[in-house]
Amino acid sequence: MREVAIVSFAQAPSVRRETERNEVEMLTPVIAEAIERSAISRKEIGFTISGSSDYLAGQPFSFVTALDAVGAWPPIRESHVEMDGAWALYEAWVRLQIGDVDSALVYAFGKSSPGDLGEVLALQLDPYYLAPLWPDPVSLAALQARALLESTGYTERDMAEVAARSRRDAQSNPNAQVASDFSVDDLLAEPYLVSPLRKHDCPPVSDSAAAVVLAAGDLARRVCERPAWVRGIDHRIDPHYPGVRNLAESPSAALAAREAGVGDAPVDVAEVHAPFSHQELILRDALGLDGRTAINPSGGALAANPVMAAGLIRIGEAARRIMEGNARRAVAHATSGPCLQQNLVCVLEGD
Repeated sequence: MREVAIVSFAQAPSVRRETERNEVEMLTPVIAEAIERSAISRKEIGFTISGSSDYLAGQPFSFVTALDAVGAWPPIRESHVEMDGAWALYEAWVRLQIGDVDSALVYAFGKSSPGDLGEVLALQLDPYYLAPLWPDPVSLAALQARALLESTGYTERDMAEVAARSRRDAQSNPNAQVASDFSVDDLLAEPYLVSPLRKHDCPPVSDSAAAVVLAAGDLARRVCERPAWVRGIDHRIDPHYPGVRNLAESPSAALAAREAGVGDAPVDVAEVHAPFSHQELILRDALGLDGRTAINPSGGALAANPVMAAGLIRIGEAARRIMEGNARRAVAHATSGPCLQQNLVCVLEGD
């Protein structure tokens, strides 16, 4: 297996509504920063791939327009996934295994504010039985949270503790959208949004973009003092229809974690893509994380959740801590679909 590492990461601050810039204008400085930090020139980037959603942009082939932020002349090797950028990173990692290119640019963007995010995400549901009912993501997550509370020992206080810690940690993250320092009791005193979820249990609507640069072998060692090596990566999927699975568990995340090698050694940091507070509890168990692991020190998706970029940001945040020397081994997780339907797990290590 060819060695591949993340050598740079950049992101735009997440905001509730980006009114001054379109997707290309959001991406341009982020991509430029990622390439500059990588010490690899644009013309040396061997492969470029993006993750986004035409439904969010409201136009077909919006990713083609986004290439203006990259510069596609002279012609480049380019691809796109209609998924979170974490899955674009997976394709880039596979592409680098071929061996004819040594570097890859991966970027993702999501501007959720112009439309109704609940209606957009309902379109990914079963088109015959669920989509016609237009269930919004918060209502589906509330069903999952209720299933978790009624089948395990977890409580609403456990959920509030996740939210309080996440948004407290986000105070040190300049790219976070929501940061606060409320006590657990204060959070539990708030009214329900959709029982058993309160507002703090749910992610903010965010506009943002992110980019990473991957490099293989000797190139990674030459351009980065401490590369974040991808030691394992895997993604799995649970049944599309939520009604045929146990929503209190995530077998696909557990399988992806096992195949990626999460349990092979202690984990210093884990950046898990848990848009709802109870989903972090499910993912802790699925990934086998214990009290020795710092979970979502960036604040996670409860602090900023740009659809189509949040998973790539989790990988970038985990890699950044390795590149800066604050962690030796990190796990990053991304999810897509309702109630943790699809899950990707990436294990990163420093030299």
